[in-house]
Amino acid sequence: MTQEKESGERLQKVLAKAGVASRRRAEQLILEGRVSVNGTKICALGHKVETQDYIEVDGKPVEHPESLHYYLLNKPVGTITSVSDPQGRPTVIDLMKDIPVRVYPVGRLDYDTSGALLLTNDGELAHRLMHPSYGVEKTYRVWIQGPIGINALENLRQGVLLEDGNTAPAKVVRVSGVSRTTNSQPKDTKLEILEATIHEGRNRQIRRMFATVGYPVLKLERVRFGSLSQGNTLPPGAYRALTKEEIKELRNSVGL
Repeated sequence: MTQEKESGERLQKVLAKAGVASRRRAEQLILEGRVSVNGTKICALGHKVETQDYIEVDGKPVEHPESLHYYLLNKPVGTITSVSDPQGRPTVIDLMKDIPVRVYPVGRLDYDTSGALLLTNDGELAHRLMHPSYGVEKTYRVWIQGPIGINALENLRQGVLLEDGNTAPAKVVRVSGVSRTTNSQPKDTKLEILEATIHEGRNRQIRRMFATVGYPVLKLERVRFGSLSQGNTLPPGAYRALTKEEIKELRNSVGL
């Protein structure tokens, strides 16, 4: 009989983080007597382990997961949301060379889109945030040549037909309409700014939706990803570590 440790992390949580199984399935493995720690079979929940403990499942060693890290990046236009790029273009990972661990982008922002991008090595969280069944919302600020017509607005709010099927309804609100000169637009071009919130993750979805209703996107920025808000604290290309409260809220939102 082993004495339960007061310190450390629960065995089923470590197994889940290591990618052995979901936490619920890891609990079943323990109860079935298929997990051992330091050569001793563990058959009850509640056992805690530390990094130096030797864990086996069905006689096969399990590596302790590395510590988890979470960063929010303000992705600038002109970077690829990828670990590497065969064409040699700058990637979001190039912007984060100073961090001590390897992290991966959660989802994608296209080359011409800026804004909030989460990067982490928490694979379980990343999977749930990207899976459509969890309905994680993403909010984008959208610049178009306006004003947008009421019919186009209603179509976006009801869902539009793209080449890969109908989209789910989007939440679309007007932010402002301004007249300004740009390098590529006539002097009297009226730019309207809207915010669109979706929970799907199709490729270039916002751009395709607005183009379908007759209003091509001139500029696109993601201002919110799930519970994370870009705010005005990060200049383009800058990043910061998430707070403990932000991590907890993000994980709770997908049932972790």
